Amino acid sequence: MNILGFYKDHIKQRLSPSQVATLQILLYLISVYKTVQISKLTNLFPLPIQLESKRKHIQRFLTIKELSLPLFWFPLVRIMVEKLFDFPSELVLIIDRTQWQNTNILMISLAWKKRALPINWKILTHKGASNLTEQKAVIRPVLRLLKGQKIILTADREFHSIFLSHWLKKYQKQGVYFVLRQKKSTMIKRGRKYCKLSELPANVGECKLFLNQKITKILRVGTYNLLIYKKQKYRGKSVSEKWYILTNLSSPEKIKKIYSQRMGIEAMFKDYKTGGYNLEAAKANETRLNNLILLIAISYTISSFQGQKIKNKGIQEYISRTNEKGIKERRHSSFFVGLSRIYWTINDDFIWELVESLMRLNPHKFLYYCRGIKAMNTVVH
Repeated sequence: MNILGFYKDHIKQRLSPSQVATLQILLYLISVYKTVQISKLTNLFPLPIQLESKRKHIQRFLTIKELSLPLFWFPLVRIMVEKLFDFPSELVLIIDRTQWQNTNILMISLAWKKRALPINWKILTHKGASNLTEQKAVIRPVLRLLKGQKIILTADREFHSIFLSHWLKKYQKQGVYFVLRQKKSTMIKRGRKYCKLSELPANVGECKLFLNQKITKILRVGTYNLLIYKKQKYRGKSVSEKWYILTNLSSPEKIKKIYSQRMGIEAMFKDYKTGGYNLEAAKANETRLNNLILLIAISYTISSFQGQKIKNKGIQEYISRTNEKGIKERRHSSFFVGLSRIYWTINDDFIWELVESLMRLNPHKFLYYCRGIKAMNTVVH
């Protein structure tokens, strides 16, 4: 079983053999035990050394400079995009923020199979919404990384700023488009007067696209297209929600379809937390937390691809429950299927092979390992 999957060649070029073995073990543990809490990983890490030494080993690994996002992760993103899409392609990117307690993460991801795959993120030093400077800091490296691809960025009402739209519009010649939901209190110029978006009429199920509109009273930000869509009944229930979407696209159906993909990042955040890796339980400083998110990103993309591969082979029913009668939506995502597959392949031989490899790469600690193995045998017997 290869935990590194199709990333293995790049990872082996960037990390030392000892670091690769540690990475493999950590990816295995977080996939099997669904946790990135350092204290729990320390207890689970099978290296035969003292508990405190194991904790320090993990902590040191999570601070190595080789794990920087631009040098280590972005090349993996390129591999991911190449495997999923032809070049050039139309990529839908989703930007959103998630927060629990004092941890606040701004993330941009790639829409895929009703989910999202992580691309770039930033741990914010404050609570609440991100500002334009932070949003640019997350978006700009991704635009450079995916240069040559047609990009459509979508986001909810937290990212309604006309200044973000104005900044993104400058990249339109490079194939960058945006679909950003606006607050209903946003002002629009109608004739010589301004009114709130909520004052514009819309019938249920109707899409209206207004071209070249002056949005907000702020000067020198240009004009934009505006889509208004009042959602239809959902599963027989009345829905009164309206979408007000600012965009530089001109196809109503395409705009609506792009924005509907935004929910993929909400599902991904759930997978990161209670639905998969329990990230919210992690207690770590900013550097270690950032690299724990990186480990999740690697595990998440590999699990998603392997889950899709299982579905394509038609053997999903051996791993998880399939669709329910009368419900069109799939019961489980590719990520869930891929993560669940590991329970079919858990074996002591695999994990012990990794441990033996790690011990061979650190011969100067041989005596400590011997003492640890003797202590383990004493506990077991």
